[in-house]
Amino acid sequence: MNRSAVVALTALAPVSWGSTYAVTTEFLPADRPLFTALMRALPAGLLILALARTLPRGAWWWKSAVLGALNIGAFFPLLFLAAYRLPGGVAAVLGAFGPLVVIGLSTVVLGERATTRAVLAALAGALGVSLVVLKAGAALDTAGLLAGVASSASMAAGTVLTKRWGRPEGAGPLALTGWQLTAGGLLILPVAALVEGAPPALDGGALLGYGYLAVVNTAVAYWLWFRGIGRIGATSATLLGPLSPLTAAVVGWAALGQALTPVQLAGMAIAFTASVVGQLPARRPGRAATPVVTRSFSSAEQNDRKVSMDLSSRSV
Repeated sequence: MNRSAVVALTALAPVSWGSTYAVTTEFLPADRPLFTALMRALPAGLLILALARTLPRGAWWWKSAVLGALNIGAFFPLLFLAAYRLPGGVAAVLGAFGPLVVIGLSTVVLGERATTRAVLAALAGALGVSLVVLKAGAALDTAGLLAGVASSASMAAGTVLTKRWGRPEGAGPLALTGWQLTAGGLLILPVAALVEGAPPALDGGALLGYGYLAVVNTAVAYWLWFRGIGRIGATSATLLGPLSPLTAAVVGWAALGQALTPVQLAGMAIAFTASVVGQLPARRPGRAATPVVTRSFSSAEQNDRKVSMDLSSRSV
């Protein structure tokens, strides 16, 4: 599969995540962020484990726990906390700066050189998302801001470590996804029970919504995401992140009747362009052509070379 196809499949993950807000607000019980995070992670992880039929071995028990905590167990609750406490799309803007964190961590942990194009694409993506989601007079809450920053840092660290550690021999991206979702879900389970208490009553719409979040929005999306990180790299994958708030804006316009202003449309164009530019392969420095040195021989030198070759042929 060529790089363009891998990028397109990886992009489906943030596109899918962009539908989370609409599904949550339209189908799921209100004010239950931890329960929602749990229902996204644990059922999806157990389903994938049943399909993959592969368990971690050796060091991958603790590596899966670390990745599951960073990518799922800590990220989900922090993300929902920031979204609840930061109106006006501020949480989405904080998340849009995640690619810059990934670029910095990739330089330190992976030894990858931070290119000017990647940094500019990350900044442009954050700017475009800001134009799409920020509203005038958005209130800033200290706890929400800290949660938003921590959620971006958690996901960024998990993305870089996913690339750093790869996966063990005999385990594919599906198994690695199942390990992380299960570990993250088990981490969320006691916190959700302690903070939110017993699960709420669920109607048909809620069951359908949770089913979508668990299967499409999480199991399939995270499989594509971790698979993409392994093939196109942590930086390229995370530069696709702005597609999530852009999708959320499009879904809000198409399904919820929310209007899009010219400023928002301009922001969408900027963020989308930044995501595309971030996928362009880095230019390799061209090699200088090696000059071909030719030598002209005098007639005497030519005779000497002819005699030498003749003697050499006789000695074989």
